[in-house]
Amino acid sequence: MFARLYNWLDERLKLTPIRIALLEEPIPGGASWIYVFGSVTLFAFLLQMSTGMFLMLSYAPTADHAYESVRYIQEEVPFGSFIRSLHHWGASLMMVAIGLHMLQVFLYGAYKRPREMMWLVGVVLFLITLAFGFSGYLLPWDQRAYWATQVGVNIVGTIPLIGDTLVRIIRGGQTLGTLTLSRFFALHTVFLPWLLMGLVVLHLVILRRVGPAGPWDTARAAAIREPFWPRQVAMDAIAMFVAFVILVGLALGLPPSLADRANPADTTFTPVPEWYFLFYYEMLKYFRGRWEIVGTVVIPVLFYTLLFLLPFLDRRPERRPFSRPIAIGAGGVLLVVVFTFLTISLRAVASIPVTDPSVVRGKQLYQYLGCAACHRIHGEGEAVGPDLSYVGTQRDAAWLMQRWKDPESMVRGSIMPAYTGLNDVELRDLTNYMLSLK
Repeated sequence: MFARLYNWLDERLKLTPIRIALLEEPIPGGASWIYVFGSVTLFAFLLQMSTGMFLMLSYAPTADHAYESVRYIQEEVPFGSFIRSLHHWGASLMMVAIGLHMLQVFLYGAYKRPREMMWLVGVVLFLITLAFGFSGYLLPWDQRAYWATQVGVNIVGTIPLIGDTLVRIIRGGQTLGTLTLSRFFALHTVFLPWLLMGLVVLHLVILRRVGPAGPWDTARAAAIREPFWPRQVAMDAIAMFVAFVILVGLALGLPPSLADRANPADTTFTPVPEWYFLFYYEMLKYFRGRWEIVGTVVIPVLFYTLLFLLPFLDRRPERRPFSRPIAIGAGGVLLVVVFTFLTISLRAVASIPVTDPSVVRGKQLYQYLGCAACHRIHGEGEAVGPDLSYVGTQRDAAWLMQRWKDPESMVRGSIMPAYTGLNDVELRDLTNYMLSLK
């Protein structure tokens, strides 16, 4: 049946040349698990596009409604929380996959002649992936997103001569607001996806024209030549499936939280970017005052310039790592620096006290309602009513919610007033504060 359908389509669309070009191109040295990272990166991008389109159905890119729309997605939209969580972790997968893919290409010397153009396009794709991460981080419009983006925009402002102009273009005004959010949303959902798709096609076209590099052992590459189908296709499919299973586990087990709504007046908030920008934020702490421009401009420009020029600086045809001591040594030093700063930054982030915003609001509500006049928490307050020091261990959310609405239905003879004037959000905040007392 499938053969007949293929023959029917092939007769009309001439599919055989396409099939040969995509599936029967020989791989020097044969199929290998080390080649799967490019396919996993493409899979991650397609997953981001799919989940992003579903999120767009309920998202409002304005400063007045962005935060509420994200909360609506998480709490009201069927499977909304799961889709947002999948999109969140998918960004990390894309960063890890493209990083490993570039590392494999670098280690195998696959950027050398005649594949210089493929490397250049790959570096641009890496920059676009970083731009995806930066532009998407602002969209929830919570405290984390607002202040981390503020730091990023301030970094752009340190560029000599054009920094202030670029900042005004990015912000759309003097401060982060609706125009900023609108521009980031358009960049994240329209400009960058189309640009990335075009460059991915170009990347694949170049790959088909020059062919895969294969292993650095030229004797093995010449002795073994295996078509892309079926073994390499199977390896890529298994790798994508494993990546998807891991993503689903992370999405279900560690869904992204939503901090308080963005508040430009709260300058006490500690901005923390996504993990793939943490090492750079940490590095900037060592460049202050007149040295600031070194961290914000000189080092990034120098790094990406060297990355672009790598195929033209390392022109020797030999691809074995041991025959390229300068390139491999520089790459090793870079990895040590990145992971050192990342480790330092992760320790610093772990030491920041983290409290659920809902719990903070619930505590403030507890104080505003004067509950301490009847209840004691860890020795503070009066003992007219029950001690609430460990109520989170003794009661669940449903019991507490009903207790606020109708106290006597839960405790016969209770003199506690019913808090019918509180809305659902306030009741939930108060309940979350009680549940935190353990």
